[in-house]
Amino acid sequence: MSEQTIALVTGANKGIGYEIAAGLGALGWSVGVGARDDQRRKAAVEKLRAAGVDAFGVPLDVTDDASVTAAARLIEEQAGHLDVLVNNAAITGGMPQEPTRVDPATIRTVVETNVIGVIRVTNAMMPLLRRSASPRVVNMSSSVGSLAQQSGTAGEQTTGPVAAAYAPSKTFLNAVTLQYARELSGTNILINAGCPGFVATDLNGFRGVRTPEQGAAIAIKLATLPDDGPTGMFFEDAGVVPW
Repeated sequence: MSEQTIALVTGANKGIGYEIAAGLGALGWSVGVGARDDQRRKAAVEKLRAAGVDAFGVPLDVTDDASVTAAARLIEEQAGHLDVLVNNAAITGGMPQEPTRVDPATIRTVVETNVIGVIRVTNAMMPLLRRSASPRVVNMSSSVGSLAQQSGTAGEQTTGPVAAAYAPSKTFLNAVTLQYARELSGTNILINAGCPGFVATDLNGFRGVRTPEQGAAIAIKLATLPDDGPTGMFFEDAGVVPW
């Protein structure tokens, strides 16, 4: 079994996920690049390796049970354990998403990736995480999932567009993160949610004002928390995000 720190980042072939992988790799970690597209995954691994990162590809579709099971088996064979899981893969489901017009099928599709996919991957990787001396799970959320910020008066606390699929999926993810933290209380597994901010990625048509590297910073911070660090909380660069 490898003694090197092993991380898996889902949706790591581009954008924030790629920069999370790059940042963790810069620490000297071995990083699994989880992605469902073979060509994009291979290109990302090659680019990371060219930058000096010990990267390896992990074929991974978070919506597919067999794919996730195979990914866990690959990491088992590759390293024998997992120290850090970053659940980054997500979709918006397309806009607009006014609740009076949204297709229920859109909500179902978004939740399948953004919430159920996280549960599927986390549970598959849990036996490997339990073998780590300092396991960390980071769920990439968004401030649009904050009920406190969504319910503020216009121009005060509201954040993001009206989005009946994407925003509630992040609220759901935050709630699930809390439930994991409650179950894992008393263990050495720390699990938190992180908001990258409004990052320019293809997820939002590159309208964001932050770079993917800036967006990755919170995930790297939460992935490297000390053993007495927080768990079951929601953070952004500036600090705690209200639920």
